[in-house]
Amino acid sequence: MLRTAARVFAEEGLEVSLGRIAQRAGVGAGTVYRHFPSKEILVEAVLADHVESLVAAADRFAARAAPGDALFGFLLEVIEKSAGRQHICDALTAEQGWPHATLTAATRHFDEALDRLLHNAKQTGAIRADVQADDLAALAAGGAALRSAHRNQARGIRLVRLLLDGLRTPNVTKDVVFRDMPAVARHDTAVDSVQHCRECGARLRTRATGRPPRYCGATCRQRARRRRTAT
Repeated sequence: MLRTAARVFAEEGLEVSLGRIAQRAGVGAGTVYRHFPSKEILVEAVLADHVESLVAAADRFAARAAPGDALFGFLLEVIEKSAGRQHICDALTAEQGWPHATLTAATRHFDEALDRLLHNAKQTGAIRADVQADDLAALAAGGAALRSAHRNQARGIRLVRLLLDGLRTPNVTKDVVFRDMPAVARHDTAVDSVQHCRECGARLRTRATGRPPRYCGATCRQRARRRRTAT
């Protein structure tokens, strides 16, 4: 129900009825009302679920990538997953009663995860020392708007990359090929001496011969295949 509600809110706006969401989810209206007595509660649950999924992504990047790569990979993930959700995110500013307890807890987890990634990246000199967590949150919101507004996906990704590159320390010129970047967007990118998994951002071991690896293992390869199939 949460996945369906998020999709319907993004497509039709927050004015859609709970009955409409129940119909799209293939369940009875009573089932929706039993779990979410009001639309406000459902919107909060959708937002909290979205934020918690980003927290899980932060933990995944932290465990599988170098500090700088983990932060930039996570920021791109936030932008990708938030693009097209403007209707839902507007609820945070349109309703002065936000946030409620469920969303407050999820937001706290997100802030803590972002602070950890930022701290680790600063420790290795991968990001400017004057960057704060609030700056990253604002840039992620702006990046999501860029992705949503640009009709050409490849150009939208390129603009997002330019936005994120401004966070790097002046002496860092490494050009990271982010995961899921279309070939047309990678075409103008110089070949890196360091390769990264296109799904999770983890560093890949380079091979002396044969085709360069694209994924760190079978799990990321299968996840990328499912993403392409769904698209």
